[in-house]
Amino acid sequence: MRLLVVEDEEDLADAVRLGLVRAGYAVDVATDVEQAYERLAVNAYDLMLLDVNLPDGDGFAVCHAIRRGEVPVEGGSDLRVLMLTARGALHDRVRGLDEGADDYLVKPFALAELLARVRALLRRDSGGGSAVLRVGPLRLDVARQEASRDGSRLHLTRKEFGVLEYLMTRPGHVVSAEELLEHVWDANADPFTQTVRVTVGTLRRKLGGEAIETVVGRGYRLREVA
Repeated sequence: MRLLVVEDEEDLADAVRLGLVRAGYAVDVATDVEQAYERLAVNAYDLMLLDVNLPDGDGFAVCHAIRRGEVPVEGGSDLRVLMLTARGALHDRVRGLDEGADDYLVKPFALAELLARVRALLRRDSGGGSAVLRVGPLRLDVARQEASRDGSRLHLTRKEFGVLEYLMTRPGHVVSAEELLEHVWDANADPFTQTVRVTVGTLRRKLGGEAIETVVGRGYRLREVA
């Protein structure tokens, strides 16, 4: 899954980005409202972590603009938003939720809680109710970053895990290479490389050749194999 962190405090932004990357997410960072809008216009993010106090505006206004379709958002105006702020007063939390935030986390916060809230919001986005995904014999524990088939542990790279997670939230649906690149890789990925094809190829071998089907000219589909 691909996330956008909008935070102007460099040390905090780096710490949050590193924690999310270690948890298997693709992460981009914006340090102000202008940069956030630029990234949102061209990248389809699954979730945005949004600071309230930014040098050229505030998170409340950003959330308001997104929810009302006043700014272009590649992923659509239903983008999940988790507000991160030191402003923990009741009226601030109420305002953030009223402006369209999906959750509100007050600084300072523990990384473990942040990751749990991210997982919860992404499960809501995919219609899931558990941190464990199951498709046929495949089991994916997002919280523990563990994957298995028929009870046998699968040793996956972070990108293989990310591709599998994305496919498992859309079983039976064809997912294009471009969509995988958008949601599993960050802004540093080269769109002209064969990285998606190579990663899907190695993942297919680890899962068993029948699990991921290539739909010629369209993309990949995770089959609910026995």
